[in-house]
Amino acid sequence: MENFKMTAKTFFGFEEILAKELQLLGAQKIEIGTRVVSFMGDKGFMYKANLALRTALKILKPIHTFKAYNDKSLYEGIKKMDWSEYLNEHQTFLVETTLHSEHFNHSQFVALKTKDAIVDQFRELNGKRPSIDKDFPDLQIHIHIDRDTVTVSLDTSGASLHHRGYRSATNIAPINEVLAAGMLILSGWEGKSHFLDPMCGSGTILAEAAMIACNIPANINRKEFAFEKWTDWDAELFDNILESLLKKTREFHYTIKGYDKAPSAVTKAKDNVRNANLDEYITITNENFFDSKKETEGPLHMVFNPPYGERLDIDMERFYREIGDTLKQNYPNTNAWFITANLEALKFVGLKPSRKIKLFNGKLEARLVKYEMYEGSKKGKYMNTDE
Repeated sequence: MENFKMTAKTFFGFEEILAKELQLLGAQKIEIGTRVVSFMGDKGFMYKANLALRTALKILKPIHTFKAYNDKSLYEGIKKMDWSEYLNEHQTFLVETTLHSEHFNHSQFVALKTKDAIVDQFRELNGKRPSIDKDFPDLQIHIHIDRDTVTVSLDTSGASLHHRGYRSATNIAPINEVLAAGMLILSGWEGKSHFLDPMCGSGTILAEAAMIACNIPANINRKEFAFEKWTDWDAELFDNILESLLKKTREFHYTIKGYDKAPSAVTKAKDNVRNANLDEYITITNENFFDSKKETEGPLHMVFNPPYGERLDIDMERFYREIGDTLKQNYPNTNAWFITANLEALKFVGLKPSRKIKLFNGKLEARLVKYEMYEGSKKGKYMNTDE
């Protein structure tokens, strides 16, 4: 099978870890861009990347590039391509666009022009034409225009890869699965200690943490990928790739726990963890973090997504102070990481973060912060005191 170029889209701040994931999977010629990483691989690798990558949102397969300065040259460039390679008149398609251009600034107009060019090509050839389907298209086409360069790609994934397939129930503003996985990887989580999410909501961070710990492919529970509707779909190859990934799963010898003070969240989290077939690894209880104490011996890895002012009506100053107090008093020998878009509230934690990483949660600029809680006081670690 021949290699071809692909592009994986991701969130700002995840480019390096996505490149590392690709390298470990066996991708070739990896190049890092902004919110994208390009690489080379064959059809089997395309299947593998969609199944296994934790921090990719979409995997696109570029098929053609040309220059366009106006709607006429865009239409002609699309129409010159041989669309019968990818589509027939009985099938459906959908066009998505990303624009960074002075010549084109209306994405729906670009999508419409692309659709017209494809439909006209078929109609002129045999009098029949494929139609648009916004929900379940047979082919998803992605048009990226950067200044005057048009890149036409096929979307290999379909729905964004954060739709893992295990989350049926969510709370208010649940964290995106790709964002959760990226935070865990940035935090250094590899499954080599006990894990706690003390504000677990609908359980996304817990599920992603268990899949990382056991090296379970991120999209094992997903119902379908766009490439399954392609003319060259190879079900046997896909099954072989999946089988080879599942052989690389590993045992996990620690605990993964989640707390939430809302009983409804605990119920939803348990449902989602069960859907992901991860309930043997994860325990979820109805508990208020601020009343809790560290339960395990040895180091503890903590990652969580506390509520921001955008989501819940709470006293931010008091809430963040309680996070700091609880960590300080009740969680020795713990690496605690959390994400917040309330940068002002971080001042009230009362602890100095040892790491701060800029990320985006949706459109909100956020920080992923790390607090290192030592056994006893930090001072006591280095010197004898008379206490």
